[in-house]
Amino acid sequence: MHYIKLGTTGLDVSPIAIGAMTYGEPDRGHPVWSKGEADARPLIRHALEAGINFFDTANMYSNGSSEEILGRALKDFADRDAVVIATKLRHPMRLGPNGRGLSRKAVMTEVDHSLRRLGTDYIDLYQIHRNDHATPWEETLEALSDLVKAGKVRYLGASSMHAWEFAKALHLQRQHGWARFVSMQDHYNLLAREEEREMIPLCLDEGVGTIIWSPLARGRLARAWDDARSTARSETDGAFADLLYSPAEEASNHAIIDAVGKVADAHGVTRAQVALAWLRRQPVVTAPLVGAGSVRQIDEAVASLDIELTDDDVRALEAPYTPRHDWQGISDEAEMEAIRRRVPGMALS
Repeated sequence: MHYIKLGTTGLDVSPIAIGAMTYGEPDRGHPVWSKGEADARPLIRHALEAGINFFDTANMYSNGSSEEILGRALKDFADRDAVVIATKLRHPMRLGPNGRGLSRKAVMTEVDHSLRRLGTDYIDLYQIHRNDHATPWEETLEALSDLVKAGKVRYLGASSMHAWEFAKALHLQRQHGWARFVSMQDHYNLLAREEEREMIPLCLDEGVGTIIWSPLARGRLARAWDDARSTARSETDGAFADLLYSPAEEASNHAIIDAVGKVADAHGVTRAQVALAWLRRQPVVTAPLVGAGSVRQIDEAVASLDIELTDDDVRALEAPYTPRHDWQGISDEAEMEAIRRRVPGMALS
């Protein structure tokens, strides 16, 4: 495994990261597709043996179960100083007031809960899981910076938001001398390239590394068109998946998925490997998050690092793209409704 730096930091990470939303006890969040501890541990161990040292989770994944499973596995199988643990906060974790968001109270509370579940005394990369429009940026950013000063967190990261919001946050951090965001966890793949307009150029200019969620478009890019829209994940994500991949772009999606298949056949590799190899060619992409549910998926992702796409391959993959639905315009209410559907019984204050 060849390790790379995260953005302009000195932190060494593998160019493939494991997205641990896949791991969590089924009765605590995603009964159809999440892997309980007995199934998750061998996969985490295999990823470590393959040289992957970068693992991403969130407090909300399976209501904390993902952090617990990941923390125990890394403690048993890895050198803590060699691995990079990333987690996130913002989404609702309990009923009643102050159970969600990025207030100073929430930040200080949730970091301790995550540290306990992960079984570690520090988090390598602590990320805000979207912006919290109900809390002033200054309150959130100062609280996060205080976590770095306290030694509970090594680096700070953000996730999908409008580029102007991220630019404002970076400006405030620089102005006040607060610890800065070093990464942006973004939605980016062959079917969703809108971030090339503003966010990716901003990250390139600011030296921010990007970590890609849904690099295979919820499995669509890993399958032929006739099979691409039917996965356990897509069938249970419901309205949220429709917001990400609108039927309005169906013709373009079809053409892109067909192009992925042709390039994969030409190279003698899988569709998933082509989609991941395309991401590796893009500026500021540090690592895609691979939600591996099998050893084969981990091996495929690692093998994609050896694939070199030609300029003709890239042109064929990119040519069918048409402008997408601006998913970042989704309101908090729509996103919260999607979370309610994924987490039965979760009531939001």
